[in-house]
Order: sequence, then C-alpha cells, then structure tokens
Amino acid sequence: MDARKSAYARGGLMVFLAGVLWGTVGVFVKELERLGSTPELTGLLRVSFAFVIMAAACLVKYGPGVLRLDRGTLLICALLGLICHGVYNIFYSTAVTLSGMAVSAVLLDIAPVFTLFYSALLFRERFTATKLLAIALNILGCALTATNGRLDLRTLSVAGVLCGVASGATYGMTAIFGRLAAGKTNSLVLSTYSYFFAALFLTLWTRPWQGQAAFSPKLLLWGFLYALIPTAIAYALYYQGLRSIPESSKVPVISSVESVMAAGIGALFYQERLGGFGVAGMVLVLASIVLMNAAPAGKRRADPTKSD
Repeated sequence: MDARKSAYARGGLMVFLAGVLWGTVGVFVKELERLGSTPELTGLLRVSFAFVIMAAACLVKYGPGVLRLDRGTLLICALLGLICHGVYNIFYSTAVTLSGMAVSAVLLDIAPVFTLFYSALLFRERFTATKLLAIALNILGCALTATNGRLDLRTLSVAGVLCGVASGATYGMTAIFGRLAAGKTNSLVLSTYSYFFAALFLTLWTRPWQGQAAFSPKLLLWGFLYALIPTAIAYALYYQGLRSIPESSKVPVISSVESVMAAGIGALFYQERLGGFGVAGMVLVLASIVLMNAAPAGKRRADPTKSD
C-alpha cells in the first residue's frame, strides 16, 4: 500500500509539473505571434520540432530498436497524435476565431467531464460524489480564471460553441490514449510517434509551402523552445505520470494547474488584470486538485494498460 501511494504521489507530481509547464504556453504563443507566425504555423512548429526532439532523445537513450512497435500500439500512438494534437488544435483554433479566446477557454475546460465519461466507459471507473464535486469546482475555477468573471455572450456563435465543445472532447482523450499505450511502450516513444502523426496531419492540413510564412532564425528558435519546454518535456512528464495514477479521470484535474500558472504569468509579465473573480478561480482550481486527489478509487475491471 505504501509503495502504491508513493508511486501515485510521484505520478501526480509529474502530471502537476506538466500542467505548470503548459501554463507557459502563452509566453511562446505571444512571442511567435509577434514574430509573424499564424496560429496554424505555431501549432505546426510545435509538433514538428517536438517530434525531432523526442526522436533524438529516443535514439540517444535507447537506440533505434526502441522505435519498433506492434501495430496495435502504433495505432494508439497515431490516434493520440491525430486526435489529441492534430484535430484538437484545429477545433480549438476555429473556436477562438469564431467565439473568442475567453469562450473557447471555458469550453475547453469541460475536458475533465469527457475524460470521466471515457474512463467510466472503457475502464469502468466509478462516478463518485467527491469526483463529481472536484470536476465541478475545477470547471468553475478554470472558467473564472480564464474570464475573470466577464464573459461577453454576444460573441457566441453556434459553430464556435460546437468547435469549443469538440476541442474539449478531443483534448479529454489524451489521458485515455496515453493510458492505453502506457503499458506497451515508454513515454519517450509514445511522445515521438504522437508528434510524428500530429506533424504529418497538420502539415497536410495547413500546407505551409503554399503560404508566405517568413521562417526567420528567431522565429525558428522560439518555435524550438516552444516544442522543447511546454511540449516535449511537459508531455514526457505527463505520460510518465499516467503510469502511476490508477484512474484516468483524475489526470486532467491535476494538470489543470496550467490555468493558474497561465493567469499568474499574464498578471506578472503582461499586465493582464487579475481581479477578485480570477483569484477566486485560481483558489477553486487548486482546491479541486486537492479534492480529486482525496477521492477514493472505485472498483473497476482490470486495467487494460497492464502488460503481461
């Protein structure tokens, strides 16, 4: 029991740290935008450089043999890259364009609800009152943190709302695909293949060769740092942490510290106003993480990620 608790604590810390690193995403996005990048190009730079970084890490640490996967594991990695990195980016970017950043952020924050349903369906994780309360507090906290209590409903569009919900649904699958592949390969290989398929998909979708993007050295440097810090390192921590957290539904709540980190950076370095509602939202997010970690595990069937 003590060993399991210790492993869970390590896994939870890794996911928490991943969320902290994800909270720095805005810094890189703002700088890349200042340098002339579009949302589509920024997403492509992120996953393309991340693939190169993770592939190099795999080759140096394990050798080329580690990249050989069975078809089932490769399929999971492909779905992870296509859906959770590729399709998600398209839905979220479209939602931001149609409905604005605040509305899109609120809709994305329902991802833990989707993860809870996926986990119940695939892994038979139990719905408990503590979990549901933690998720409700988390969604409310993230919404208040993202909007500071101000949400202009006049910016809503049906298509934008649908894309925002779809971004939450696709992002919510990250913990599911990660868990399905976690027992079959290590986190570096999982990340490498997911970024490869995401980069392939986004390249075909955005067709950068048809645009007029200026790939300046500074833009490429910031794209590389974006891929390294809140992408390659963050997701490696995230997937490794998944191995030690027995219930997938807890993972997106733990990683939601991202919204607290992002709000803090915005207030400290970009003069973004953080009022009483925003502070209250940050407190609710942190409270939901504590509450979710206190939620007892329900009975469920054997974990399909465990290898023989």
